[in-house]
Amino acid sequence: MGSIIGWAIFGLIAGAIAKLIMPGKEPGGWFVTMLLGIAGSLVGGFIGRALWGSSGVTGWGLGSWLLAIGGACLLLLIYRLVMGRRTAIASSTNVTRRDTSNRDKWAA
Repeated sequence: MGSIIGWAIFGLIAGAIAKLIMPGKEPGGWFVTMLLGIAGSLVGGFIGRALWGSSGVTGWGLGSWLLAIGGACLLLLIYRLVMGRRTAIASSTNVTRRDTSNRDKWAA
């Protein structure tokens, strides 16, 4: 998969499939989806090499697709765990809000 355009197309498709498998509210459009797929390819290839000695994501074969989509799903899961914990911490803190109902009452 030697070219940058090949990686971009592969990453876009793998990231989109990963987002279809794990639907939810993640920020980002097509560019973030492409980066997710490319990063998922790298993570999936690393895990595949470490666990069963595969050659990683090396082409457009079924094994490469499965590794890339699995890696992208793993990255989505990690993102959700981190962001879920972060929003839980933010919501548990007692932040008071200003009362803005009388804001224009004293304006000059």
